[in-house]
Amino acid sequence: MTSDTRGTFGRIGIWSGALHGARTDDTGRRAIAEAVAELDDLGYGTLWVGGSPSPEDAVSVVAATRTTTVATGILSIWDHTAEEVASRIAALDTAARARFVLGLGVSHGPMVPQYKKPYSAMVAYLDALDAATVPVEAGRRVLAALGPKMLALASGRAVGAHPYLVTSEHTAEAREALGPGALLAPELSVVLDTDLDRARTTARNMLEMYLRLPNYTDNLLRLGFAESDFADGGSVRLLDALFALGDTERVRARAQEYFDAGADHVALQVLTADEGGAGLPRAEWRALAQAFADEL
Repeated sequence: MTSDTRGTFGRIGIWSGALHGARTDDTGRRAIAEAVAELDDLGYGTLWVGGSPSPEDAVSVVAATRTTTVATGILSIWDHTAEEVASRIAALDTAARARFVLGLGVSHGPMVPQYKKPYSAMVAYLDALDAATVPVEAGRRVLAALGPKMLALASGRAVGAHPYLVTSEHTAEAREALGPGALLAPELSVVLDTDLDRARTTARNMLEMYLRLPNYTDNLLRLGFAESDFADGGSVRLLDALFALGDTERVRARAQEYFDAGADHVALQVLTADEGGAGLPRAEWRALAQAFADEL
């Protein structure tokens, strides 16, 4: 990864599916704007607007921040045409556009009626971004990639890859597939709770949905897990491999495993017992900023 890319993304980011300002009321938009402004002040390198965001969701986060990179994590290529996305990005002012990274993914067959030939569909989408009146160049886009073909595409047609719900072992494999120059920015889900039984319950509440999606389960099977690991919301072995559970020092140690495996950036998704991934856990974001102060 180049020094410019390292400066763009930073080492530690925040991933949140709650930053959908275009889908909420004025009160919700104000809460999001206040939260992301604080994340900006805390020094996180990148804010990942998660949960299949729209271009407008990301634009609202860009507008509420000053210096932090804002990335979609991940915009579904089935939900918005390349022309629509390129046009909206082109409408940003120069400074805002320089802080925006378009994260793209092919979503999942069970969620997309028109889902077919996802690799070919992604290639065609990237071609359309290149051909737009104001192109979204490769250096301003990142791909959700789990398997070898999509990882290779992320290396050749984007700045790199943003894998979701992966182990540090997958990160090592992804680094080898991407090569040394591409960005590798995995997501890591975090439960700041030292009661491990309760923390695992929180993790299972989030994981259950993903264990119904073949793209994730097939990837986990490739990594050596068994079908039995998917029962009842996930085995302890699976949870401990996919999540950072415990206090902030444990989160630091787990993030370091991903860095040691070849990650350039780790996007932390905070889960709480009362909200799962749906809220704005500002106290936890502050605690993590303090714990990772030397990385921010």
